[in-house]
Amino acid sequence: MKLLTYIERDGNRLGIRTEQGVIAVAEAASKAGIAAPRTIHEAIEGGAEALSALKKVEDYVLTAGHDAAESLLLSESALSLAPCVTAPSKIICVGLNYRKHAEETNAKIPEYPILFNKFPNTLTAHGRDVALPRATNKVDYEAELVIVIGKKTKYVSREEALHHVFGYCCVNDLSARDLQLRTPQWMLGKVCDDFSPLGPYVVTADEVGDPNTLAISCTVNGEVRQSSNTSDMIFPCDEIVSYISQHFTLEPGDIILTGTPEGVVLGYPPEKQVYLQDGDIVTIEIEKLGSITNRMVNEPT
Repeated sequence: MKLLTYIERDGNRLGIRTEQGVIAVAEAASKAGIAAPRTIHEAIEGGAEALSALKKVEDYVLTAGHDAAESLLLSESALSLAPCVTAPSKIICVGLNYRKHAEETNAKIPEYPILFNKFPNTLTAHGRDVALPRATNKVDYEAELVIVIGKKTKYVSREEALHHVFGYCCVNDLSARDLQLRTPQWMLGKVCDDFSPLGPYVVTADEVGDPNTLAISCTVNGEVRQSSNTSDMIFPCDEIVSYISQHFTLEPGDIILTGTPEGVVLGYPPEKQVYLQDGDIVTIEIEKLGSITNRMVNEPT
């Protein structure tokens, strides 16, 4: 199931993306008399029972007659989307987690996952403009797979780790390289406003299957810059979730950014490094998860 969050005047609404359109969950559930989640976090926290209710809503709409379903199906292109996970309590990132990316940046292959964090101010959605901060002129793209935690998770084994995952989505882990490399701690280059475009959907784990066999790419103005597969991860998704859970508790709705493959601007020779500019269109695409596109714009003075 593909879940998204769209914005109406009275706030965020939960939608189910189908081939026929986006199901307006609140309206459809009310019409069908089904007690279903009304937000993405209710869906995540509700687990299997919540997903079962959403499936009933989906079936109700898709099997209804044309006239009955028409008012409950929205055109995706007409919607204003929010980040697909709207309020994670933690945004955890794994650095240098693709072997070829570590090699292109002349970095040592890490012995343990390199962890850092981002904050909710970095979240934005598919279709939104991202302002290039005035404090930097070296903003880089990073296509990444995101793990969305579905259960309270502490001390979980690798064998059980993926059973604690609700689903997956795409993110562009935008990075200001000059700020990132100013000190050994990367945070400053990672936490500028809107530096984590997230979406467009959370795709449930059952629909994704193995998260470490997915094609992943980034294009800038239609030019392919990154093209890889999540199988190149040094620490695969089950190991990441298990490792983090040995140190602190993961809560439903927490998100983990799992690292980026080769092809980032930082990996080019210095004379060929051209960072993101005003007007650049960046698209991150991951197999089974869809794609998220954002335009870079100069920050207003």
